[in-house]
Amino acid sequence: MNDIQIWTGIIVVATFAIYIAVAIWARAGSTKEFYVAGGGVHPIVNGMATAADWMSAASFISMAGLISFMGYQGAQYLLGWTGGYVLLALLLAPYLRKFGKFTVPDFIGERYYSQTARIVAVVCALFVSFTYVVGQMKGVGIAFSRFLEVEFETGVIIGVGIVFFYAVLGGMKGITYTQVAQYCVLIFAYLVPAVFISVLMVGNPIPQFGLGGTLEDGTALLAKLDQLSTDLGFKEYTTSHKGKVDLFFVTAALMLGTAGLPHVIVRFFTVPKVADARKSAGWALLFIAILYTTAPAIAAFARTNLFNTVNNKEYATMPEWFGNWEQTGLLAFEDLNGDGVIQYYNDDSPQFVSAVAEPAGWQGNELTVDRDIMVLANPEIANLPGWVIALVVAGGLAAALSTAAGLLLVISTSISHDLLKKWLKPDISEKAELRSARIAIAVAVIIAGYFGINPPGFVAQVVAFAFGLAAASFFPAIVMGIFSKRMNMQGAISGMIVGLLFTGVYIWYFKYGGGTPDQYWFGISPEGIGTLGMLFNFAVSLIVSRFTPAPPQEVQEIVEDIRVPRGAGQASGH
Repeated sequence: MNDIQIWTGIIVVATFAIYIAVAIWARAGSTKEFYVAGGGVHPIVNGMATAADWMSAASFISMAGLISFMGYQGAQYLLGWTGGYVLLALLLAPYLRKFGKFTVPDFIGERYYSQTARIVAVVCALFVSFTYVVGQMKGVGIAFSRFLEVEFETGVIIGVGIVFFYAVLGGMKGITYTQVAQYCVLIFAYLVPAVFISVLMVGNPIPQFGLGGTLEDGTALLAKLDQLSTDLGFKEYTTSHKGKVDLFFVTAALMLGTAGLPHVIVRFFTVPKVADARKSAGWALLFIAILYTTAPAIAAFARTNLFNTVNNKEYATMPEWFGNWEQTGLLAFEDLNGDGVIQYYNDDSPQFVSAVAEPAGWQGNELTVDRDIMVLANPEIANLPGWVIALVVAGGLAAALSTAAGLLLVISTSISHDLLKKWLKPDISEKAELRSARIAIAVAVIIAGYFGINPPGFVAQVVAFAFGLAAASFFPAIVMGIFSKRMNMQGAISGMIVGLLFTGVYIWYFKYGGGTPDQYWFGISPEGIGTLGMLFNFAVSLIVSRFTPAPPQEVQEIVEDIRVPRGAGQASGH
């Protein structure tokens, strides 16, 4: 067993022991504790738990990897997810908290005075949550498969077992305090190697400033990366290589999808007061910003190191990390021309192939890199100590497991609270409801594990689909439920169905049904189509609501009330 494996075993076992101990200490004894942690969580604690819930495997493992390969274009993930959180915190969370319902389907069912609306919302919540949780499970499998040297499938199963334990036992109460521990682990794990590599490459201990630093030879880091990229036939790292329309639509889908994500919205019900919901949103934004502002630096460092380490180098002289990642199947070298040298270049660029590759006798790009490995492999590529590498693994696992737990709780509450308690068995006892929630979360984690083993794409790509689906289904229903007294049951239901079906079919057709990029509507990729689905949802909702009866008077009064801060009447003398 090598040094990295020993350190990984020690740190991962230690962190998992902490999570399990916290889950046992904070186990839920009632449905209120299971659903919303009893409603008594401190804003700073809730902000930290929200940040951990928010920063999934997509943020920790995959986002920097995407930016590393997409360059400037990858900024859409940073902008979309950060802007979306601000939108959620300011526009929706306080009003939903004042409305006082545990779940998004509960809000929609009550606001639109309809069991049909509730069921449509449950279907949307399950669809979005399962799509999202699959990405987390793939992230868990990647981390375990490399650093514990087990099969990818085995890694997913281990992750399923850990989540199963503390989510089923603790519910939202156990998950909340476990996520605080996981945030501390993941942010420390993200920053330590970033600081190390920034010092080694540009001599600056602050990665955010290191991104604009200069290398030992006096060349600016980003200028060097642009040169390396274009020398190998890739687009310049610092320029956009897709249309502005798609950039806008993907960013908007991620932003609006954020505001409709049920596992984040429910966190604002775990604090005592509406004012605390706003405070915890602010704290969460600060905790999230620490990681998000570091990601572009890690992406640039990783891409530069990869180019410098592997390109046009003899395979026999590759460092140990290369062979280690080859064993996972996530990094592959195929010696097409039999010269024993790795040629890594863009063989989709005809100009580069004709000008450089063909004269040199190259037969095509010989290196395949799964972009989801970049953050985890980065410390190894930079030859950092074993304990730093192990720390990154623990951080990636913490990010994936914290979000997976929050999503699985949404799935279980959608089934036990919104379907059973509110529809099928209104007279169910609290004990039976709690048992149903635990059974639902157990079944959900097994299904999530299966799809984690057979994922439909990159982690961040799968998550982007979930955000698009949330934008197209939930966002308009929630916004109009808060700000429009005229929006009625018929309009909301019609809009959600149209938005979800359109977006789901578009994604399926262009990812799995044979569609090609030249057939995209207006050049909009599947990752961005949720924005168009959302516009269709708004249009259908507004049109249908105008030709159908207005909501009951008491519902209109509730909508009026949730937008007025408590105590406003007394303060103004009215």
